[in-house]
Amino acid sequence: MAGKFEVYEDKAGKFRFRLKAANGQVVAVGEDYETKAAAIKGTEAVQRAAEGASVVEV
Repeated sequence: MAGKFEVYEDKAGKFRFRLKAANGQVVAVGEDYETKAAAIKGTEAVQRAAEGASVVEV
């Protein structure tokens, strides 16, 4: 099973997303967004940015 993004409303009424690995562990959390649609667009931006991304030691 692949990982998944979860979009949810936090206690402050803002929308956020978290990326969960196949084992259910949270591996990334997004910033807060005013709307659910904006949070979904945030997940799409992460997917685009991660495609082909390299790992760089700093």
